[in-house]
Amino acid sequence: MVMEKSLILDAPQIKQKIRRMAFEIYEHNFKERSIVIAGIAGQGYVLAKLLAKEVEAISEIKIVLVQVWVDKEAPQQSDVKLDCELKELKKKCIILVDDVLNTGRTFAYGLKPFLNIAVKKIEIAVLVNRSHTLFPIYPQYTGYELATTLTEHVEVVLGKGSAVYLK
Repeated sequence: MVMEKSLILDAPQIKQKIRRMAFEIYEHNFKERSIVIAGIAGQGYVLAKLLAKEVEAISEIKIVLVQVWVDKEAPQQSDVKLDCELKELKKKCIILVDDVLNTGRTFAYGLKPFLNIAVKKIEIAVLVNRSHTLFPIYPQYTGYELATTLTEHVEVVLGKGSAVYLK
């Protein structure tokens, strides 16, 4: 059985969404000297790098880029790891980034290390929000809202041949 997939966003549309999200991040954080953009490993981290590049291009804000490893299959049994020291994040604004927000589970567990230190605020950025949240996670920055069924799958490809597909 071949899975049909529909193109939702092409590369220029994705670039435009990321640029708009970067302007929104700047608008909400223009008084900050630096902010932390923390991407969930995989496409979330790729998106975080693209957002960081755009924010730096339009503002004087220094971006601290952090990668967050969450075991999406068994988040309760595994530690959430960061590629930096927690003390580097104290009193900073944290923006946690992933490619797709489905139930909110990955974001909920991805927040865990940031809850152990005193941060100014934590915000969520996502390229595609499917709005099936089971956890109290609401993105402040959304590239695209997409109404889907629970059985449908959203595939995000960032980098060469960027696209968002619905399967």
